[in-house]
Amino acid sequence: MNKVKMLVMGVMMAMGAFMVGAPVFATPCPSGTLREGEDLPSVAQCNLPKEDKATGDGNLFVTVQNIINWVLAVLGLVAVIMIIVGGVTYMTSQGDPGKTKKARDTILYGIIGLVIALLAYAIVNFVLANVFGGSSTTTTSS
Repeated sequence: MNKVKMLVMGVMMAMGAFMVGAPVFATPCPSGTLREGEDLPSVAQCNLPKEDKATGDGNLFVTVQNIINWVLAVLGLVAVIMIIVGGVTYMTSQGDPGKTKKARDTILYGIIGLVIALLAYAIVNFVLANVFGGSSTTTTSS
């Protein structure tokens, strides 16, 4: 049980390293781009057309980030459900070695899945924030 606590604490501390926000600096768009001369958080946004509020928010990056976050949330939920099912199986195994091993494996795989889902969430948000300038809110240019 002590090893499990140490594993959980280690994973939580490792997750804290990925949760650090990156500063966003305005970068002027180079000549020849659609938004030449505008100061945007990322050069990757320089060839995006200006947002048209009549057709939607126009922010593809926020939409992609929301979809990925929802998928990872579902995966995390499935991992937690596997841990619970493994715990119930372990409690009802009545000392049967086969059922006990199956329950332990289910709990272990659920924990591994949860760790992978949390790391994927952190990595995806880190990459999106750094590649696309962290524009989780719509930017307006004057």
